[in-house]
Amino acid sequence: MYILLLLLWIILNGQLTWEVAAFGIVIAGVMYGFVCKFLDYSIEKDILLFRKLPYILAYILILIWEIIKANVSAIRLALSYRNEVDPVIVKFRTDLKTDIAKVVLANSITLTPGTITIKLEGSELVVHALDAELVEGIDESVFVHMLRRMEEMDEAYMQKRRSQHE
Repeated sequence: MYILLLLLWIILNGQLTWEVAAFGIVIAGVMYGFVCKFLDYSIEKDILLFRKLPYILAYILILIWEIIKANVSAIRLALSYRNEVDPVIVKFRTDLKTDIAKVVLANSITLTPGTITIKLEGSELVVHALDAELVEGIDESVFVHMLRRMEEMDEAYMQKRRSQHE
């Protein structure tokens, strides 16, 4: 987070001089201290985020690939000789535990063309799709598996942290 704040300072300044860098180091440090004190952030969360970075990058790449595949499917559906589109609404429950993971899943579904998350309430998602083929296996998609893995990393880290404090 500190490095991101520093980079943001440099980018918004528009130039890189010794004075801008020195002042940016101080300002980024103050902002980081503020975030840690008042917004429930910590160095441990930075470390966890750094450990999850390969999974996050892989998730983004898979999301891009799934968007491309869904684009092709939606275009094929729109240009097919089939006269009728068969829209469906699918309800399913997810076993993801954190609200962040559920929201990321809902947004990932919405970002893929041909599907949109209508509702996310608790662990239940309601998804509208242009065709039933676009939502096949959505409850156990690659998104769910990757988010579940990241949640497991969070849980393992929190258990380790709790055991260190005891």
